[in-house]
Amino acid sequence: MNMETSHAKLFPLLFILLNSAWSIASSSISENFVQCLSSHIQNSNSSNEIILTRTSSAYPSVLDSSIQNLRFSNNSTPKPEAIITPFDESHVQAAVICSKKNGVQIRSRSGGHDYEGLSYVSRAPFIIIDLFNLRSIDVDIENESAWVKSGATLGEVYYSIAQKSIVYGFPAATCPTVGVGGHISGGGIGTIFRKYGLASDNVIDARIVDVNGRILDRKSMGEELFWAIRGGGGSSFGVILAWKLRLVPVPPTVTVCHITKTKEQGATKLLLKWQNIADKLPEELFIRPVLRSGDKTITVEFGSLFLGPVEKLFHLMQDNFPELSLGKSHCTEMSWIQSVLDFAGYSIHESLEILLKRRQFSIIFKAKSDFVTEPISEAGLEGLWQMLLEENTSFMILTPYGGKMSEISDSETAFPHRRGNMYEIQYMVVWDDGKDTEKYVGFMRRLYAYMAPYVSKSPRAAYLNYRDLDLGRNNNGNTSYAKASIWGLKYFKNNFRKLVHVKTLVDPGNFFRNEQSIPVFSSGRE
Repeated sequence: MNMETSHAKLFPLLFILLNSAWSIASSSISENFVQCLSSHIQNSNSSNEIILTRTSSAYPSVLDSSIQNLRFSNNSTPKPEAIITPFDESHVQAAVICSKKNGVQIRSRSGGHDYEGLSYVSRAPFIIIDLFNLRSIDVDIENESAWVKSGATLGEVYYSIAQKSIVYGFPAATCPTVGVGGHISGGGIGTIFRKYGLASDNVIDARIVDVNGRILDRKSMGEELFWAIRGGGGSSFGVILAWKLRLVPVPPTVTVCHITKTKEQGATKLLLKWQNIADKLPEELFIRPVLRSGDKTITVEFGSLFLGPVEKLFHLMQDNFPELSLGKSHCTEMSWIQSVLDFAGYSIHESLEILLKRRQFSIIFKAKSDFVTEPISEAGLEGLWQMLLEENTSFMILTPYGGKMSEISDSETAFPHRRGNMYEIQYMVVWDDGKDTEKYVGFMRRLYAYMAPYVSKSPRAAYLNYRDLDLGRNNNGNTSYAKASIWGLKYFKNNFRKLVHVKTLVDPGNFFRNEQSIPVFSSGRE
């Protein structure tokens, strides 16, 4: 037997031995963690409901319950050692203490909408803290505020506000199944953010479990950490337990309009005009085009929300965008909470209870984002149409900026995408069969490459809540500032260095980490 043959036979054996050793170590870590956590939970009878190991009957259903991107729901996706379903904030504290003690990574999940599955997937041994039992909402109309626990969804927030008043709302996203824990910590864009700013701009206070298992509020965490978790992502710094939100006034009557144009009906010219006015329109008016391909053509649906009656909207449109030819057949007056139903894809006559559903649909998808600072040329749009026609399951959502967003400083919170942005793009492609993943992810990357000349540069900015691991990822352990800057500057621009500073102060051992978590400064010259 020659040396090469000997080595070739040893490699599979070595792999099996290493894999076996890892499994034994993982099992030991899991057992130690469960013992530690059980000892911290005062009522031992409830520990089986709180700690779900892989042998628990509820483990598979709880794991799958909030996997919103089915790209991460297959046999090859790493599974957690245990799922913790806390009923009390003290259970979260205990989970953090025991995870740190036993070297187990944490993934905290409120709604499961992380686009790359980072709230429920890890390559290292990990547990999930699933916050769905911590979702109480206390609305205080008199003081125009609400305490919302992290496991609540946006739909539950909107519903709870509407139960108390139809003339208050909250500026967050249109998808009702998104969890507030992650959404608000990443920024939070919605239909009324041109009037009131982001969801994170309307946070008054917060509660977080830090790396030492302490529960901190705004006063005890300090203004630097409070700054960081509003737009910088909460999972790098701890486990967000709750937000205190500032409710915003909305008129009793708002107007929602939908009008769709094909390329043959002049959609290209209309989009060129929209680009030049969308960020300059009154802040009460939000017009969002959605670009799709199908039947060998391009369609652009202009969906709009106006905080006021239809007649006032028509005057505004006649003055600013007469080319759209918006008419009464395209528009409906309704309450603001009905507009939430409409933008979520429901009938406005649907019962509001539908907003309490924690799962609307699950799909396989890949997404990316961009920010546009100068209008895309007609030639650029024509080339884009050709790209979109390659895949009929792709679409693009164009969200107009301006208004309040241009008035808030880039450094006011960790979210930096403010003045100078005309609109933001969310790219999405969906598919049915997991075997086609490579094909559709490849298409999305080609589309993103095509758009490079037409979007922001140095850096090419991106939105954290549309997470994209193609932008770069951390090492398994600690990652240098320079390496993390590859993706960090895209999400956070000039705020990235301050985020690293805050991270180094509050979690110097880098316990809370994932593929795109904020790194810590090393002791060197960084």
